Amino acid sequence: MTFKLADFLPYQLSVASNAVSRAVALGSDYELRFGLSATEWRVLAAVTASGSATQTEVAAITAMDKMSVSRAVAGLTQRRLLTRTPHQGDRRTLWLEPTIEGRRIHDIVAPQALEVEAGLLALFTADEAAALRAALVRLREACDKQ
Repeated sequence: MTFKLADFLPYQLSVASNAVSRAVALGSDYELRFGLSATEWRVLAAVTASGSATQTEVAAITAMDKMSVSRAVAGLTQRRLLTRTPHQGDRRTLWLEPTIEGRRIHDIVAPQALEVEAGLLALFTADEAAALRAALVRLREACDKQ
């Protein structure tokens, strides 16, 4: 068997993920309009969806490494889009919460991101889109068991 990078599943998934992320960034304009990186947007979206979360929880929710989450949190906190408050039970743990401005940006970007997603999923029938989502879940679960 000959190795062909273009046919290698991890490569195909990475390229597809990057393309989808670029499409969402362009379609929702969060980079140009709000100066958010893709990582910052994901962190802001995860924290806003949760209401509050720790950095460890955000890393788990987003499947991003802790250092990337930490840098994003620092940038979002500096820009006053997130707040960090000490956890009552463990002073080393900080709760992240979106600020009013963070929520405002989220509430602008999220519907636009969903529109881009809908446009991409329109390439598939409803059954194909459901099968794609199910296949991605199965892949993640299989990888988690390894």
